[in-house]
Amino acid sequence: MSMAGRWLAGLLTHRLGRLLGAIVGVGMTIALLASLGAFLSASGASLTQRAIADVPVDWQVQLNPSADLAAVQTALGQATTVSTLEPVGYAEVASLSASAGGTVQTTGAGQVLGLSPRYRDTFPAEVRQLIGATQGVLVAQQTAANLHVRPGDTVTLARLGLPPVKVKVAGVVDLPQADSLFQAVGVPAGAAPQAPPDNVLLLPSTQWHTLFDPQARVRPDSVRRQLHVRIAHSLPTAPEAAYARVHQQANNLEARVAGSALVADNLGARLLNVREDALYARVLFLFLGLPGALLAILLTLAITASGVRRRRQEQALLRIRGASLSQILRLAAWEALIVGLGGILLGVALAGLADLVLLPGAIHATRSTVLWTAGAALGGFGLALAAVLFPAWRQARSLTVTAARATVGRDFRHLWQRAYVDVIVLAVGAVEFWRTASSGYQVVLAPEGVSGTAVNYEAFLAPLCLWIGGVLLAHRLVEVLLARGRRGLAQALRPLAGSLADVVAASLGRQRILITQGLVLVALAVSFAVSTALFNTTYNAQSRVDAELTNGADVTVTGSTSSPAGRKLPELAALPGVVAAQPLQHRFAYVGNDLQDLYGLDPLHLPEATNVANAYFAGGDAPATLAALARQPDGVLVSEETVKDFQLQPGDLLNLRLQNARDHQYHVVPFHFLGVAREFPTAPKDSFLVANAQYLAQQSGNDAAEVVLLRTRTDPAQVATAARAVVSAMPGVTVTDLGSAQATISSSLTSLDLRGLTRLELAFAVVLVPLATGLMLALGMAERRRTFAVLVALGAKGNQLGAFLWSEGLVTLIGGGVVGSALGFGLALTLVKVLTGVFDPPPESLSVPWAYLAVLAAAAVASTCLAVWSVRRLAQRSVVADLRGL
Repeated sequence: MSMAGRWLAGLLTHRLGRLLGAIVGVGMTIALLASLGAFLSASGASLTQRAIADVPVDWQVQLNPSADLAAVQTALGQATTVSTLEPVGYAEVASLSASAGGTVQTTGAGQVLGLSPRYRDTFPAEVRQLIGATQGVLVAQQTAANLHVRPGDTVTLARLGLPPVKVKVAGVVDLPQADSLFQAVGVPAGAAPQAPPDNVLLLPSTQWHTLFDPQARVRPDSVRRQLHVRIAHSLPTAPEAAYARVHQQANNLEARVAGSALVADNLGARLLNVREDALYARVLFLFLGLPGALLAILLTLAITASGVRRRRQEQALLRIRGASLSQILRLAAWEALIVGLGGILLGVALAGLADLVLLPGAIHATRSTVLWTAGAALGGFGLALAAVLFPAWRQARSLTVTAARATVGRDFRHLWQRAYVDVIVLAVGAVEFWRTASSGYQVVLAPEGVSGTAVNYEAFLAPLCLWIGGVLLAHRLVEVLLARGRRGLAQALRPLAGSLADVVAASLGRQRILITQGLVLVALAVSFAVSTALFNTTYNAQSRVDAELTNGADVTVTGSTSSPAGRKLPELAALPGVVAAQPLQHRFAYVGNDLQDLYGLDPLHLPEATNVANAYFAGGDAPATLAALARQPDGVLVSEETVKDFQLQPGDLLNLRLQNARDHQYHVVPFHFLGVAREFPTAPKDSFLVANAQYLAQQSGNDAAEVVLLRTRTDPAQVATAARAVVSAMPGVTVTDLGSAQATISSSLTSLDLRGLTRLELAFAVVLVPLATGLMLALGMAERRRTFAVLVALGAKGNQLGAFLWSEGLVTLIGGGVVGSALGFGLALTLVKVLTGVFDPPPESLSVPWAYLAVLAAAAVASTCLAVWSVRRLAQRSVVADLRGL
């Protein structure tokens, strides 16, 4: 057999544990990097798909009055692949009026849309049916409330430049996408009214043309035509690339029509917003994924470095027997090749398994995931060369007989210890954290109206410095404790070591460099696992809070002014599984000329049905804010946007215009500004008002509650099904549950579904921690088998040998666990603070996954016990061989 064959046979026979350990380390590195790459690819593709699905109309192509419709349609087909297309007419009217209950109600200016019979089927998200027929003359919900009309009533349209006409109402609808439906096309941002019109009527297209084609000839400025287009969605998976494709197609269309039409690129605008979410996915990868990969790399290097003394002796023996430097390096290269190829096979297999089990929603076999896997495999092979071949080359070059017999771990201070790099790094991290956190920075920079995006990588400095500085400081303190604190260490070990406590403490002091290295590696593994678990658990808990904020409660029943859900409050409260039910009024009020959502509630009892977090209010104290609102009947909480727009101060008189149920006219109602509401259940994210329901009912003459919030003790989906049966006879009433809200809001990375990433990282963490504790401890002890064999040969009993082994194991485990846990909690707090933009609203405290941490601790303890037991049995069984140095 050749020298290489005998060398490899010896490795597999006598060094199999260390060889397998290195393969596992390389494989874990490859698997983690490849799986995280799959998450990045899948999250980007998922964000793109959800963004596309959220857009009701991809393009709104507005035609100039003289434009040729056929020519524009031809240009559309040349610029992109059109899936569906519907023409829509827009006409301005001076007012709308109706007679009801002996009084005449008249609105201000309004808009009348002309839709084909196919429009609602083609773009179902634009119009939501409330009551009446689905075709014919349809009136928007707020307009119906302003005019106090129902199906069968007559509305008069005051056309511009022409006599008024009357139409008969067939149904009442809601326009969920009114902001985009009535957007000003081709007008610079801020140059046109941002709020949609308050008064809207929908007419069949034939009737619209009959009524408003004459107005277009008299007042062409008051009538416009649009083409609502859905394009083919064969787009790149990355949001930025998809946006670039759609934006180029829109520009191509505008170039083809040569000024006869303008494009409102709704799809491009949505993808442009999603770019920020995609960058947050990259940020989470860097914050949460790379530390795990770095830990796996360090573990691999530590495993191979644990045999440095034996490797030096083996190389010296080879040199004595005539082996050249090149022959020694070729033998080391064979070992590196085995570790590299074995690690690649293991890593690719683990990555595939992780993608299937832990990332079931990931998109597999895409070009991006293949590239990530190939890159991770190449990096893993490079790691094997760096971990095995480079140390062998360095040792072989400087090999002498004296060096071969030198004791590993001589007492010396590293350069970073002498320069106090650990203290400097921690100070830099503290200053950077204070500076960035206090200045209201953003980790992801996505300026409005700019296609380019960037990540503020400076924000990474604080957690990185905390991690590095904390580990280095722990290394310094542990080493000092083992060297100078032998008396205290002996006292701590006396229950375990008994009369040998002083000897064991002295032994640990002499081995302090090796023990400190193992303890630090355990601390790194524990800190990664703890910080990842805390952050991910907090994130997922906050995702539920965000969903509850959006939905309103576990189950929310939403009606309208004409069909309020509060009518069924007793029946809804009596449903099985319902803990509490609270009514919520949802009206509209004018602040100046701005129509805003107004919510009326019972401040003292609303928290019974939904969580009202401190972060919802500017003062950060939800109970105090609600109590103040309860004490002042005419008090009102205002959104931050309204406070800035109207320059409000606490205590200011705020006159709102509310519609009165008696005469259906808007009247001025005085309120007093109490505070700022940043968020509120079911409220929009921009402008809204919160007031007392009793005062609102008195002033408006209407005590109906349009919304009912339900807190459940069972699955919200089951309660929602029962609630739908209760309100099935009420037209336009909808029921939503927490689960559906979470699915809806997951199109934004402020609520990106991280459960796949969480499962992936926590699974790797729970493997890395036992490897760092058990495997490293076993390999370190195995390097000192001869020392333990000497103890056995000198007559040491099993319990005396166990005192040395168990003491070293417990010091490494407990010391690394305490340091790692403290560091992990600190890192989690820093990450949550730095990544505030991910949370909506920010969490009030960390969510601790006690069950997972218990499993993690149990795995670490079990691996330590197994390592100590294995080395103890090995030392007692092979005394002669170990004494001979074999």
